Amino acid sequence: MGQEIGRSRFSRADFRRFRRRLKAETELLREALRGGALADDGQRIGLELEAWLAGANGAPAPVSDRVLARIEDPRVENELALFNLEVNTAAYPLAGGALRALGEELHGRWARVEAAAAAAGVRPALVGILPAVTEADLCLENMTPSPRYTALNEQVLALRGREPLSLAIEGAESLHGQRSDVMLEAAATSLQLHLQVPPRRAADYFNAAIALSAATVAVAANAPLLFGRRLWAESRIPLFEQAVAVTPLEPEGAGALARVGFGSGYARDGLYGFFVENRQHHPVLLPILFDTPPEELAHLRLHNGTIWRWNRPLVERLEGRYHLRLEHRVMAAGPTVADVLANAAFFYGAAAELAESRPPVVERLPFHVAEHNFYQAARYGLDAEVEWFDGWYGRLGELILERLYPAARRGLLRAGVPEAEAAAYLPIIEQRVASGQTGSAWQLAWQARYGRDCRALTRAYIDRAASGEPVHRWPL
Repeated sequence: MGQEIGRSRFSRADFRRFRRRLKAETELLREALRGGALADDGQRIGLELEAWLAGANGAPAPVSDRVLARIEDPRVENELALFNLEVNTAAYPLAGGALRALGEELHGRWARVEAAAAAAGVRPALVGILPAVTEADLCLENMTPSPRYTALNEQVLALRGREPLSLAIEGAESLHGQRSDVMLEAAATSLQLHLQVPPRRAADYFNAAIALSAATVAVAANAPLLFGRRLWAESRIPLFEQAVAVTPLEPEGAGALARVGFGSGYARDGLYGFFVENRQHHPVLLPILFDTPPEELAHLRLHNGTIWRWNRPLVERLEGRYHLRLEHRVMAAGPTVADVLANAAFFYGAAAELAESRPPVVERLPFHVAEHNFYQAARYGLDAEVEWFDGWYGRLGELILERLYPAARRGLLRAGVPEAEAAAYLPIIEQRVASGQTGSAWQLAWQARYGRDCRALTRAYIDRAASGEPVHRWPL
């Protein structure tokens, strides 16, 4: 969806032409993969980090145009709503000083965002769902003026036959409602981790990411509230799954061929099968025709960008070769840059270790179990009861401390990350899990002490985050 478009309305002929080009590019990708046209540059990492803008009162501030004009940085971009923006980083080889370089870039760019926001009279926040956001904030008047977003809104509703989008979340409390637009999506902000994978091991890495999703969604949980209701530890998961559903409301965790969901299964033949599934099972949402050579896969990439698996395959062509990446989308944004970097280190290390484990993940954890683990973790956080390898069953927090945290350290070292660099980031995860104070836990504890004023909570959250201290050290 990062590809910009110039139109928001389409004809039947547009859809027919797009589908023909999509089919041709999917077949071209198959031939390229068979012919060894994949780049093998080892593991490379990068990320996208979505953020909020809040006013002095804690409410969302729809002024991203003013903030972006002050930053003038192409790696800081607009998002669906005028109170959101997205920070992107370069890609780095994981071996060597990648985590340090990623940290330096992200700290520097976030400092520029903070300065530009201050000049515009607002404050940025890294949080899965801003506690103070209301249904009234999620209106079309606050949508970023762009054909891309106008088209997304129009086409999702068109595929639904103009039927309203339904929201139904059952958690600690309940939330039900209907929407006639896709602006609910703007309430969910995430950390999206990218990992370029070795072609011959692409399936192993992708499957490792699937298995790890329960742990990563829980360890980064930072969205316990929506419209003042206490829902899931990571309410962003059911929110986003329903915000752009192109069919009537699906059961919790259905996921198999949902536009947003956990996916239909493990990777079996590299990542190519997912692109076939995209073409065969997901209706075209944005039939934009590009005047580019078929080898650029512009239509395939645009279509893939409108299917939001929590673990998503990506492909692009650079210097005549195709690069495969996986995008791990399950983690919430924030609470601080330090937390974001720790989350990234944990995922990259654990994925590297699990991808190399034998027997492979697909033989040790059935997909339906990984899927169940994920939704349990999104709902209950570190207290979720999950299954793991070798018959292990118990509390997710214990699994992380006993098995996955050591695995992440081994994986980083295996991938060539210096021990001192791993030690600079991973202990944040250990201390966060040991204390139980995720972003979600802190928000709920603050409310338990001070009451349910969501604007006051938002202001307190931003104040704590401004210190740069990771969330497990935040006082109430």
